[in-house]
Amino acid sequence: MYLNKEIEFKSFISEDNYNSLLKEFGLENNIFKQINHYFDTDDEKLLKDMIVLRIREKGNNFKLTKKTRGESGNDETHILLTKEKAQELLENGFNADIIGLPYDVKLKAELTTYRCSTPYRNGTIFLDRSEYYGHVDYEIEFEVDDLEQGKQDFYRFLEKHNIPYKESIKKSKRAFDNRPKK
Repeated sequence: MYLNKEIEFKSFISEDNYNSLLKEFGLENNIFKQINHYFDTDDEKLLKDMIVLRIREKGNNFKLTKKTRGESGNDETHILLTKEKAQELLENGFNADIIGLPYDVKLKAELTTYRCSTPYRNGTIFLDRSEYYGHVDYEIEFEVDDLEQGKQDFYRFLEKHNIPYKESIKKSKRAFDNRPKK
């Protein structure tokens, strides 16, 4: 298990902005697929408490992540999983005590992202095309180590590229909110 602090700035962007940035940074052939499998309790306690619990699948790599809000960004706890263990958790659910949550959880929602990234200033820009339950959206994320400098760089980047800021909703919330109703 390992921990990290995530400081990121995000904005929804248009498909045209997404395609333009792909070309500008030469990223058209550097896109990879990742699937986020989101877990929660039957009464969706984690969602209500703004805790994200997911298994991210990238190729044959699987990582269980717990994201909680910190003072300046998200606190993340990660556990690397084998493909077999990930499949077992996806199929059967699990007791989240293994990652510090005292709940039984099961798979509740999924979202697939086609992502590429490039270094920019003192951080990394990610361009995402996300698909979930018949929806497609586009987003830019800027991950940094310094909150204040990152904020300045992000808004300068948007201004330079004539991209209006449009508040992004967490991927987990988009997936949960758009699931087929039972």
